Amino acid sequence: MSKTNQTSCTAVLVGKDASFDGSTMIARNEDAHGAINPKRFTAVKAEDHPSKYVSKVNEFTIDLPDNPLRHTFTPSADESEGVWGESGINTSNVAMSATETEFTNPHVLGLDPLVKEGIGEEAMESVVLPYIHSAREGVERLGKIIEKYGTFESNGIAFSDADEVWYFETVGGHHWAAQRIPDDAYAIAPNQTGIQNIDFSKPDEFMWATDLREFAEKNHLNPSKTEFNFRNIFGTHTEADRHYNTPRAWYGQKYLNPEMEQDPMSDEIPFIQRADHKISIEDIQYILSSHYQGTPYDLFGNGTEEEKHRFRPIGIDRNQEFHILQIRNDVPAEYAAIHWLTFGVNLYSAQVPFYANVNDTPENYKNTTNTVDLNSAYWLNKTIAALAEPHYHQVINEVNTFKDDAQSYACGRVAAIDSLAAELSGSDLIDFLTRQNETTAAEVTKRTYALFDSLVKHANNHMQLTFDKGQNL
Repeated sequence: MSKTNQTSCTAVLVGKDASFDGSTMIARNEDAHGAINPKRFTAVKAEDHPSKYVSKVNEFTIDLPDNPLRHTFTPSADESEGVWGESGINTSNVAMSATETEFTNPHVLGLDPLVKEGIGEEAMESVVLPYIHSAREGVERLGKIIEKYGTFESNGIAFSDADEVWYFETVGGHHWAAQRIPDDAYAIAPNQTGIQNIDFSKPDEFMWATDLREFAEKNHLNPSKTEFNFRNIFGTHTEADRHYNTPRAWYGQKYLNPEMEQDPMSDEIPFIQRADHKISIEDIQYILSSHYQGTPYDLFGNGTEEEKHRFRPIGIDRNQEFHILQIRNDVPAEYAAIHWLTFGVNLYSAQVPFYANVNDTPENYKNTTNTVDLNSAYWLNKTIAALAEPHYHQVINEVNTFKDDAQSYACGRVAAIDSLAAELSGSDLIDFLTRQNETTAAEVTKRTYALFDSLVKHANNHMQLTFDKGQNL
């Protein structure tokens, strides 16, 4: 999320042959400038879409196509400053996560400046996801919008369907490129241009702005004699990147490929990687909750104070919501899409597997206010983080046990719901999945309240404002 520079998000993208069950997965932490940015989780019906989108961030306006699709959505609780839809899956089982804040180098911005009234992250999910029927179509639609209207920021956007995962990156005001993540590969994206060498002879693997090559050639932007490295031509390689961005890619790759030796501050950490094992939901959850565990850079570890504050962690106070958009290939399409979601700081929160083919979402997920309300899933999880972090070493085992138990429950629920859903179709199936999501969320919420109860008691029993009269006798 890009309300200010260098504040936002980490993404993980997994091809279907690299995943544990043959599903495609795109995942991202939605981070904000500060610790608080209340979020909601909704299901947007086709009839509720406007015919024209008018941004509240700038004067960007666009006419929208007919026949929009119903989809899940995670907008801001207060839309007075924009929608910021961020993540969702539509009824064609196309997923979109938007966006990963990125940065274009100053030379390119001088030649293709950002467009003040262009499209931005705030609008992308709203004007693309309801109107696409494949991941590739998502790339094409967003690319045309960027070229016609321009954009006022640099971003990375993930698209997926049952077969393909694509990562789309904007550079400058009107240029972009996208790469299909190979089926047997994964990618980790911090707030930095990721795509590397583009092979223009392979349009099935890469897509790009109409004049991308010509723009680079005309303006002598390419430092290489032999290749077209998108990251090197358009991206940044700053000291801030080496402390803020590349270490996150390094740690995620270190977790999935522990055999690799890489420098966390390297400018050359590969975008595309392959693990020697299948990547699970739990692997992604670990990465996007991580804080450099097992290294000197862990804030809660044994490194020096300088080491513990050297790099920006992935799991951080500004986490607002964390989604894994999973499109499965081993069940019928009508219930193949799962929108895994948690609110709050990932390190302390459990994920809920919400089936995407639904017409509503639970009350405590869709109704979030701007003021603290423990009836809200967002505020409950944010409060738990505030209670747990000051007592990290005393409570983290309890928190991890809570998360593991909730994950076991979630996996069991998916198996049970799949079995029952196989007997249903049409509106009966949609209603059934909607009710089952309610039940799943209610149980995870119940467990979360139990953790809250324990953490409040722990915090009260460890207050410094206390006195033992025996100490002075």
